[in-house]
Amino acid sequence: MTRKEEIEARKVEIKSEVEAAEDKETVEALNEEVEALNEEAQMIENQEEIEKDAEEMEQKSSEIKEIKKVEVKNMNEEKKEVRNTKAYIDAFAEYIKSNLKNDYEMQEEERALLTTNATNGVVAVPELVDEIVKTAWEREDIMSLVRTINVQGNFQIQFEVSADGAVEHQEGYGAVDEEQLVLGIVTLTPKSIKKWISVSDEVLDMRGEAFLNYVYDELTYRIAKKCADILVGKIKNLPQSLSANGEGIYDTVSAAKINAAPAVGTVAKAFANLSDESTDITIIMNKLTHANFKEAAYANGYGVDPFEGFRVRYNNSLPAYDTATNGQVYMIVGDLNHGALANYPAGDGIDLKYDDKTLMTSDLVRILGRRYTAVEAVADRAFCLVAKPTTSA
Repeated sequence: MTRKEEIEARKVEIKSEVEAAEDKETVEALNEEVEALNEEAQMIENQEEIEKDAEEMEQKSSEIKEIKKVEVKNMNEEKKEVRNTKAYIDAFAEYIKSNLKNDYEMQEEERALLTTNATNGVVAVPELVDEIVKTAWEREDIMSLVRTINVQGNFQIQFEVSADGAVEHQEGYGAVDEEQLVLGIVTLTPKSIKKWISVSDEVLDMRGEAFLNYVYDELTYRIAKKCADILVGKIKNLPQSLSANGEGIYDTVSAAKINAAPAVGTVAKAFANLSDESTDITIIMNKLTHANFKEAAYANGYGVDPFEGFRVRYNNSLPAYDTATNGQVYMIVGDLNHGALANYPAGDGIDLKYDDKTLMTSDLVRILGRRYTAVEAVADRAFCLVAKPTTSA
């Protein structure tokens, strides 16, 4: 029974008590109780009205919020649809040209189209450009296998230097000793990776998609390729043992290293030297070295796979086996996803800069692509370096 129902029931009881009362004082006391009950009932009704109004306001507010969400969603979808139209792509291409070249003037209708669909003053990038950049990075066989993050400034990541393994514990016996864990720290320091391309004035006359494809695809792929070269160079120069710096900090991971010529079993030996955590294996080598391994397979009647079923990626910043000097690393075997990390603090885009002076006499213009990037090896013994032995095996 609610409080209002209790009040009404009590008032009925009081009515009967008043009729049965034999003295004036009792009647007055009962009447005062009725007045108090009436006041309480009115307060309850007032509170119910307030709660009802609040509920209605909340409902209306919720409906307004949902309407706004739909409106924003529709607006964003409309902008998205607009920025993928040919007119917008053409306008964006002209916008890029106007930023690249100081004396380049956009058409007023193109500028208006970009301004109308800008968000917080930032011109929306067509999905076409996103796809060009994404595809260019995916085309780079090595960087596409590396973990990526987008963190501003220097980024530090820990790696295990040493630790006690797990032990079997029998119930009722003494407590297990606490793990002795030593960690190292690798710092990823971003640097600006740049690539110039020289194009003719005719390229600047390209419209829309053709211009964006030409510029973004070429520059992005070349920058991705340079990132791969930098990473391969850092892995190739990893030390074979861990050592602390002057401050007592382990700041560089180590890599295993073997001396072996291209042969059946060379990759297997390299794999055997990797950490247990390295499972997604990639072989990196100069394309010319591939031929040396195939010769080893031919010599065995094609019955074996010298690459042990692992993926092979090519990077010609590594020397070919035949031209490598004794002791020089010519192949890397390891887990790029586990053992390496790339940080792009400014995001996945490419910044463009224009130079129309240097090659003016040749009727060429130069476009600079730039991307802030940090790449490092971040896991210990995730890679095995294969070096040319002193005498060929």
